[in-house]
Amino acid sequence: MGGSKNVYASVKSYSKRGKLLKKADFQTLAESRDLEELITRIKNTVYGDSVADVQKPYTSQKIESTLRSHLADVHFSIAKTSGNSGVLDAYYMKFIISNLKSILKGKVLGKSQEEIETHINLHAEELIKQRDVVVKALVAKDLEEAVASLNSAEFGDEIAKAAALYNEKKSIQIFDTYFDKILYQHLAGAMKNYSDKDATKLVGMDIDFYNILSVIRGKFWGLKEEQIQDLIIPTSPPVRELLGRMMATATVRDAFNELASTKYKNLVPQVENELDAIAEFERAFEMAIYHAALRSFTKMFSFATIVGITKLTAFEVRNLAAIAYAIEQKIPTETIMSKLILEEE
Repeated sequence: MGGSKNVYASVKSYSKRGKLLKKADFQTLAESRDLEELITRIKNTVYGDSVADVQKPYTSQKIESTLRSHLADVHFSIAKTSGNSGVLDAYYMKFIISNLKSILKGKVLGKSQEEIETHINLHAEELIKQRDVVVKALVAKDLEEAVASLNSAEFGDEIAKAAALYNEKKSIQIFDTYFDKILYQHLAGAMKNYSDKDATKLVGMDIDFYNILSVIRGKFWGLKEEQIQDLIIPTSPPVRELLGRMMATATVRDAFNELASTKYKNLVPQVENELDAIAEFERAFEMAIYHAALRSFTKMFSFATIVGITKLTAFEVRNLAAIAYAIEQKIPTETIMSKLILEEE
């Protein structure tokens, strides 16, 4: 990682950190009566330019799509500024992975190409000249053909495994998990080259999140131990042992209880229902990642601040997209606010 480039990127990250929306800003946006009012209010924020081109009739889908284009630009420029960082490239892959998830899940559900297209935005791919991979999968006539179109991509075998396991278990989330595996494998590989402890901690949390959740989900789906093992990304011996203990338990609840003796003990869900417990755990862990990203700004000029702003801007766009969807669905403001990833006042 180039020294001076890193400093410049870190300074840029600080200035972006200062421009992040506050809880009060989100509150104002969440109180919009309809999407038109929401767009007007977004125009008074740093996101003004990115929503200026949204065409009427407004839909939450159009708003989310333009916000994702904006986020791709932000992440692309952060990655460029900080020199070739494998870690930032891995985070950037999220855009492509997210589109591929939408496409394959759409094919499983028998959606038409037009329907699927409303859920994807290829701006991120265009920036890195990777559009063809995604378009090939999109125009494929069914799941089988889409999977086949990706078999020459660098992660083709993982996608083939996902399709096979889906055919056995019929849970559509299997695609999410295998695509996340591709992403976090890249992240784990890229992380080996860094000495920045704070950045390693942030990225390490992401990988722990993926691994722990994959074990929990695998148990929930009734996968065999070797099937769960295949989802796990290699990690440190203590974490490996923890995951092994979780896999060996009888139930999802017992697996969660294994976390009681770890640094993640506060995240263990208290609800009985397994599906609710998994959702609660997921949210608690994401809040922990969010707070860790905020804390990454205590040390100026570190790579952690650059990873931190990448994560914080992604959370922010996700919040905005959630608000747009909720307003379209006429969901009450308090409910919207409770679902966002924000600092607890």
